[in-house]
Amino acid sequence: MTHYRRVVDIAARLSSGEGDFVLFAVTPPRKSTPADRLPEIARATVERLEHLDLDGLVLYDIDDESSRNPAERPFPFSPTVDPAEYRTGYLQQWRTPVIVYRAVGKYRGEHLRSWIAEQDPRRTLSVMVGAASSDASPDVSLADAQAMCAELNPDLLLGGVAIPERHSRRENEHLRLIAKQEAGCRFFVTQVVYDLNAAKNLVSDYRYECELRGLAPVPLVFTFSVCGSMKTLEFLRWLGVDVPRWIENDLRHATNPLAASLEQAAATAVELIDFCRRLEVPFGLNVESVSIRREEIEASVELAAQLAAHLRRQPT
Repeated sequence: MTHYRRVVDIAARLSSGEGDFVLFAVTPPRKSTPADRLPEIARATVERLEHLDLDGLVLYDIDDESSRNPAERPFPFSPTVDPAEYRTGYLQQWRTPVIVYRAVGKYRGEHLRSWIAEQDPRRTLSVMVGAASSDASPDVSLADAQAMCAELNPDLLLGGVAIPERHSRRENEHLRLIAKQEAGCRFFVTQVVYDLNAAKNLVSDYRYECELRGLAPVPLVFTFSVCGSMKTLEFLRWLGVDVPRWIENDLRHATNPLAASLEQAAATAVELIDFCRRLEVPFGLNVESVSIRREEIEASVELAAQLAAHLRRQPT
């Protein structure tokens, strides 16, 4: 039986403001990983994901966020391989475009300028992330990085970060998105969504503010993941993710927390799909797999498969 695979040009979709795509996000290996193991890890990633109907791969750029949250980090921070170098050196065989995150505060200006200028916009997209804390004084600010993109490679599709939980606290995240959109962002990727109401509020406020200003909404890419342990849940909270009490109770008392988490994430994604379609806000789905536990990795792959299958059944 031949496996059906969608053919979606994600760069073309985002250029025209369209959504309806599925991404999968991974973190590059730790910097401490022996160099001879990196090809093996990359090969395993490709083999694990190549059967999925993915429209793009996301490579995260991990930064130490202790300046944002002084509480003890549940998992120790461990620097990772530069995602751009990992992609170029070990993921050349990956078939879809890749969205490469750049934590711009980590890099010197010359390094970032060279990377931006060298990218092929048909194969590479980027999400620029600012400093973890407003107290930081990095060599390159987020505004600097956005200006570099406009100057050096205007066709490079630039994305930004959206945080629904911040919208719940400050009620201005939709205005931040519009400011980033006016600075050149063509799509936004959320942090992991557990609070459905927070995500819906952001979508609604963004959509109607765009209408008020005569702007077309750009795609909002909602990130989902699985949580297989209370330790992982604690880490999500440390990162600033709001996990509703009822979800915590479900996971804490479930016979199989991982299965319960997968079911909850899939249900949240389906409801957000329907909500975005009703409001005519373009959207994408991003399944995040940053755990080193095999069970959680496999559950993330299953979640991506379910969401891709659901999108295929939907009118586009």
